[in-house]
Amino acid sequence: MANLKEVRNRITSVTSTQQITKAMKMVSAAKLKRATNAIVQLRPYATKLREILAQVSASVEGNDSPYTQDRIPTKVLIVVVTSNRGLAGAFNANAIKTTNNLIATKYADQFARGDVSIIAIGKRGHDFFSKREFNVIGNHNELFNNLDFENVSKITEYVMEQFKEGNIDRVEVVYNQFRNAAVQILTSEQILPLLPDNKEDEDVAELDYIIEPSKEKIIEELIPKAIKIQLYKAVLDSHASEHGARMTAMDKATENAGDLLRQLKLSYNQARQAAITTELTEIVSGAAALSNG
Repeated sequence: MANLKEVRNRITSVTSTQQITKAMKMVSAAKLKRATNAIVQLRPYATKLREILAQVSASVEGNDSPYTQDRIPTKVLIVVVTSNRGLAGAFNANAIKTTNNLIATKYADQFARGDVSIIAIGKRGHDFFSKREFNVIGNHNELFNNLDFENVSKITEYVMEQFKEGNIDRVEVVYNQFRNAAVQILTSEQILPLLPDNKEDEDVAELDYIIEPSKEKIIEELIPKAIKIQLYKAVLDSHASEHGARMTAMDKATENAGDLLRQLKLSYNQARQAAITTELTEIVSGAAALSNG
């Protein structure tokens, strides 16, 4: 059985760790509230924007937008959204695993030719892919220091320009879609080329809009906006999912620390009882020896 000093040191260490995990849980809970508000407010806007785009596009014959040209995916770009920090359970590992599976199953030929590129949003994803046989062309770890639409749009504009020039034929984004603090859904979405959503076309077919100056001009403005909103929504989803995953992980770690403390205190009491019993036995034995002498 471990001696008393070792058990005491272990109890002190676990108690300190429990205090840290409890504090991190509270910090993540506060950040989760702000991140959740951001994504919840954006979703209706993004949905309505896609509905309007679908309706207007359906009424225009021919669409020569460079961002809707569906080409053979010879060169592929994957945007991977992770976090800058760990201690979030399997949050980052799942995003990385989903990206690897996407490449292995859908773009294996392109990867073998070296035609798969990666833009990493988040230090964890960047560190993983840059240390392996991947062509990482973008590092945007600083994005989470000031997460807003303008900063995310800079990434989207670069991607759109590369697609427009023909340097990239398809762009997909991999991220954790936020459902609640305990549930994050791994998602991969195609953001370029922007393809029409047939379901949305059917849903909004009966709607009528007063359009100025023209349908063609509106489509020209809406398509880049829709692409930017799509990536922005993915980053906000991932940001909220990160804090939800970290809060859940820290809550579980705090519970585990509590269970471990109970076991350690039981061991401590047993060791202390054994030590007291030994001391009493020695005293009694000594007293008996003296009386016999």
